[in-house]
Amino acid sequence: MPMTDLLDTDNVIARAKALGNSGQSDQAIDLVRSAITEQPKEGKLWHMLGILHRIEQDSAAALVALEKALDFQPDNPTLNHALARVTMEAGLPAVEQFDKARALAPNDGAIIIGRSAAQMASGRFDRAIGDLELILSANPLWLEGHELLSEARWTAGDKDGLIRSFAEALKIHPKNGALWAKCLDALFKADRFAEASHMVEEARAILGDSRGLIMYDAICASELGEVEKANQLFEALAPITEIALAVRHMRHLLRTGRIELAARLGEAFINDPEANQIWPYISLAWRAMGDHRWEWLDDQAGLVQTYDLADRIDTTELARCLRAMHVAKADMVGQSVRGGTQTDGPLFARIDPEIRNLRSVIQSTVQEHVAALPAIDAAHPVLRYRSNSIAFSGSWSVRLRGKGFHTSHVHPMGWFSSAFYVDLPNEADMGASPSGWLALGAPPPELSLDLPAVRNVEPRTGRLVIFPSIMWHGTVPFDDGERLSVAFDVAKPATLDGAA
Repeated sequence: MPMTDLLDTDNVIARAKALGNSGQSDQAIDLVRSAITEQPKEGKLWHMLGILHRIEQDSAAALVALEKALDFQPDNPTLNHALARVTMEAGLPAVEQFDKARALAPNDGAIIIGRSAAQMASGRFDRAIGDLELILSANPLWLEGHELLSEARWTAGDKDGLIRSFAEALKIHPKNGALWAKCLDALFKADRFAEASHMVEEARAILGDSRGLIMYDAICASELGEVEKANQLFEALAPITEIALAVRHMRHLLRTGRIELAARLGEAFINDPEANQIWPYISLAWRAMGDHRWEWLDDQAGLVQTYDLADRIDTTELARCLRAMHVAKADMVGQSVRGGTQTDGPLFARIDPEIRNLRSVIQSTVQEHVAALPAIDAAHPVLRYRSNSIAFSGSWSVRLRGKGFHTSHVHPMGWFSSAFYVDLPNEADMGASPSGWLALGAPPPELSLDLPAVRNVEPRTGRLVIFPSIMWHGTVPFDDGERLSVAFDVAKPATLDGAA
């Protein structure tokens, strides 16, 4: 790039953003670094460099760049917020930095939410909850605040408080449809469909009928086993064009034995941009019908693999590091963990040496996995992609106690998902096999499908299992002890059928 172009800060930033958005963060970083060489005192360039490093989850480099940017723009609220976020993601105390950002932008809800997350990351759930309650008392229509407070109370062990703040706000603003919808969403995340059904009736009495309330009502009826009511409501919603609703209808058809109709419904959405939501249900329908296309979807050689990495990772030190992060008192609402805790935030963005080494080993192992995949198949939701550049869209740790397990679930936003076993109960505490094992392909029990797992994988300390994100996965409960693991989602490549 000519030096004259490197002196045009706005143009450099625009080009760097475009490269970053297309999955070419390395090129974007090189571009901005070249521009900084020409303009070392340009704070906006340092800020952009920090954001790009954050996209790459390189928190150490991001912190250096953002702190340098602050030398030139100390009162920039966006910059101070970015530094606070990266500080938290790095695993460092961040509340004070969020306070600085909030002083510059006191009404920015994103900063308040970030500050609460930083409080919870340090185990100060009571303070986070108290601060959110105070803010919501003055701003009862702040939907994101209600959502975070609901989740914070649940994770702190106050499961009865799930919708308390919504209910209080609805007393003041009973005709606010968005509040009703968010409250119902919170109940859905916790699988509290009986409560949600009653709330739908309350909302209908105040707001009147609407397509949105009929949707909630249909889903509640289906999940509660009210078959005829659900049939009538789904029929009233036809034609169903929303893929999220199609998934719910497909669940209803599967659990009521209308397998071929469920398959046809799902197949109509395979070209939808959000089709990963429905592929897992298509797989179940095909298996239940004896349609061998499920093998093409889920059972091709190489899609699922195990890798034993105990000789490359010090699992003892890693376990010590992870245990310090498990500060929650209960599972996270809407997640698969039962009888344990899950860390929040991107684990692989932390700067702990144990985490950095783990990420490096896993990244190279995922590259090995991708290189050995079957041939590219443009029709396949997983094999249509291929990339040498591996990025993570999520990473976390799970600590299960005795009798704990994961419900069978999928990760529709990912490409490949995983389980890496850090520490496990001894054989006597684990119980007879397959206690504690990973079950792949087993349908959720509430669908009442008589289908076994496609594959059961024995956990071993240092073992990594990689499988498609759209494949059903859960675990079998174990008897006693602690089961400590790391999981991650590999991000779908930015381009189809080629190296991103």
